[in-house]
Amino acid sequence: MNNIFDSHAHYTDSAFDNDRHPLLASLPKAGVCGIINCGTDIKDSKESVLLSHKYDFMYAAAGIHPHEASKTKNCYLAQLSELLADKKVVAIGEIGLDYHYDFSPREVQKRLFDEQLRLAKKFSLPVIIHNRKAHADTLEILKEHKPAGVLHCFSGSVEVLKEVLDLNMYIGLGGAVTFKNAKKVLAVAFAVPLDRLLIETDCPYMAPEPHRGERCNSSLIPFTAAKIAEIKNISVDEVLSVTARNAQRLFLQERYI
Repeated sequence: MNNIFDSHAHYTDSAFDNDRHPLLASLPKAGVCGIINCGTDIKDSKESVLLSHKYDFMYAAAGIHPHEASKTKNCYLAQLSELLADKKVVAIGEIGLDYHYDFSPREVQKRLFDEQLRLAKKFSLPVIIHNRKAHADTLEILKEHKPAGVLHCFSGSVEVLKEVLDLNMYIGLGGAVTFKNAKKVLAVAFAVPLDRLLIETDCPYMAPEPHRGERCNSSLIPFTAAKIAEIKNISVDEVLSVTARNAQRLFLQERYI
């Protein structure tokens, strides 16, 4: 197995401070061929870029997470632009809206979301979208900008899925598909076309069963792939191979049009 592509990870998180480099060095032997490490603010994005340069199979995304929107200084777009010029930065993310926690005022979240989507167009980069309980506003803004990209850790309904697919965007699914009573996610996993699907960990969070509650890492993706394979009645290897190709196409070949 050498076809695991983790489309969304956070290896700069403090949960990895004690063993980050030994763990990352071990992942290719576990079958990991690619990782997109996502930034949440300027500092984290800088650390993500630096980390990506240490591993050939790792790439970085730089962006401001909606939780951090109200803490962000006005100069952030210039700082992000500097990071986006780096050859290992392949996306803007993690960006979007979060109305579940509302850690930042919604109007501020929407302003930064809009600004970063404009920056993605300027740099011809795909985007990695965080959307939690903000489906209507997220879709409205995405329909305006029409970026290439993915809605990570997708939590919408099949109806929302169809609107995302109409935008020609990808759907990111992770360990939640293995959780008990995850009916909505299972319905989405069944409905999403294989050529629009990415697999992710969101590590150190969202470890799949039977490792739920543990620190997650990219080597656990086969558990998620196995559940999706069961739902779609195909092999685990096909799920991993197709989603790896999708991630490579989106992040390493496709650009904003």
